[in-house]
Amino acid sequence: MVTLSSNAESTATASESLRLSGEGGLQLAASRYLAPAALQASPALIYTHGFGQTRHAWARTGAILAHAGYAGLAYDARGHGDSQRNAADVPYTGEQFADDLIIVAGDQAQAPVLIGASMGGLFGLIAEARWPGLFQAMVLVDITPRWEAAGLQRILGFMTAFPQGFDSLEHASDTIAAYLPHRRSRKSPEELRELLRCGEDGRWRWHWDPRLIDELARDSAQHQNGIAEAARKVRCPLLLISGGRSDLVSAETVEEFRTLAPHARHVHLPQATHMVAGDDNDTFTATVLEYLAELRSDSIATPPDPIETSALGGTATGASP
Repeated sequence: MVTLSSNAESTATASESLRLSGEGGLQLAASRYLAPAALQASPALIYTHGFGQTRHAWARTGAILAHAGYAGLAYDARGHGDSQRNAADVPYTGEQFADDLIIVAGDQAQAPVLIGASMGGLFGLIAEARWPGLFQAMVLVDITPRWEAAGLQRILGFMTAFPQGFDSLEHASDTIAAYLPHRRSRKSPEELRELLRCGEDGRWRWHWDPRLIDELARDSAQHQNGIAEAARKVRCPLLLISGGRSDLVSAETVEEFRTLAPHARHVHLPQATHMVAGDDNDTFTATVLEYLAELRSDSIATPPDPIETSALGGTATGASP
């Protein structure tokens, strides 16, 4: 196992903010983690967050991996964080999120490695199945094509428990701490401001569009068969990192996933919940770094195959759909 230095992230090149265009021209807020020129390694990384999160969930991992030479790009999914929301007359659909990812990844000079948490990982499977070769490899963070229904209901219950928002950042901090009692530290006011927005009434509300609950998340189980079929089509290297205390991923869902994608590897972090990168960031990041080193070693030993035409009619890498 790779051991991380305690000051790795402090020596990494600072990230830069930018705007990307998603499906339909919707603007996506992004952060680019720049690797020092002397260390730049292949491949580059794309980070996609889970439902209700933002790109800032990847800040520490992105900085550490950039310091190791792996430049990265993290963006807020539509309706989340600083990205634009759908117009009032445009419902949210899974296809839009997958299209956004295809566009962002397709704009890269070479096929990146996707590091996708929960929702971000699911749309990664869909995107790769639709556009084979879009990713050089994928790291799925505590998500499988089928998930535990009770766990999803617990998560949605927390997310919808305060529809009128919080009266202060301290109130929000108390609520998050009660939901994640295993965390040894609370979020700082700066971190909370990345998750919450203060309204004209002075109350703090989650940064994501409330419409996402009913239009995308609540009935998401109906899409599990389609996601399972997408996973069956994926041929690029896959790593699943799961939490031993996860609400969503169980031994049964992992076993089914490995049946769908028998070439996938699985790393189990016993003390982590569904919020794997937040619960045990050092171990998570070291696991990803070790996997990237293996991928790089394999790519050097085995020259890449010629680029093939994808099912959508474009080239499979370095092309905008």
